[in-house]
Amino acid sequence: MAQNLTTIGFDADDTLWQNERFYKMTQDRFASLLADYAEANHLDERLLAAERRNIGHYGFGIKGFMLSMIETAVEVTDGAVPGRIIAEILEAGQEMLSHPIELLPHVRETVTELAVDYRIVLITKGDLLDQERKLAQSGLGELFDAVEIVSDKKRDTYARIFNGHPPGAAMMVGNSMKSDVLPALEAGAWGVFVPQNLGWALEHAEPPEGEMRFRELADLGALPQLVADIGQGI
Repeated sequence: MAQNLTTIGFDADDTLWQNERFYKMTQDRFASLLADYAEANHLDERLLAAERRNIGHYGFGIKGFMLSMIETAVEVTDGAVPGRIIAEILEAGQEMLSHPIELLPHVRETVTELAVDYRIVLITKGDLLDQERKLAQSGLGELFDAVEIVSDKKRDTYARIFNGHPPGAAMMVGNSMKSDVLPALEAGAWGVFVPQNLGWALEHAEPPEGEMRFRELADLGALPQLVADIGQGI
């Protein structure tokens, strides 16, 4: 086991399985539905603004996304959005909620390998029922020693979850610099960034400058070697 490192936390969406791709597909469908009322770029901006406003009310996840799409449709049509468009937005959201889980490359073998020697924790935000469904369908549930489905990821979130761990004893792995890496670093853990091609604009943040506990990997397949290197002080 790597020196001092005892616990590894994993984000779920777009770290363990596909997620943002389905949001992008639904957003493209949304743009097609409202093509007579707004240009796609303008519609994307209005939808992003609605999501930003609504996070505090609806939280993260598909249901909040659906409500933000409906709100945006009402706005760009000046309240004249046809009922059939509202119905199609709801249908698109329901399809997202039932979409099969697709694990990302190297996920199963990496989590399985690390679970032998480390305490493995799933730390994800979003809708409780949807995240539980995804975990159940992923086939990874038995590999996690604990599951934390939280309303947001901030320093205090990681401080609570990693409570009792000395600095550097815990690691958080995820695709969001803003939610997975920076607040985990602030809480004294390692922060490992595994970027995906698609990313939500509201999760963007600049990488930390000169932070010794920050690492970036191309994919999860490189994580076991990184853990070993940390144990050897590399």
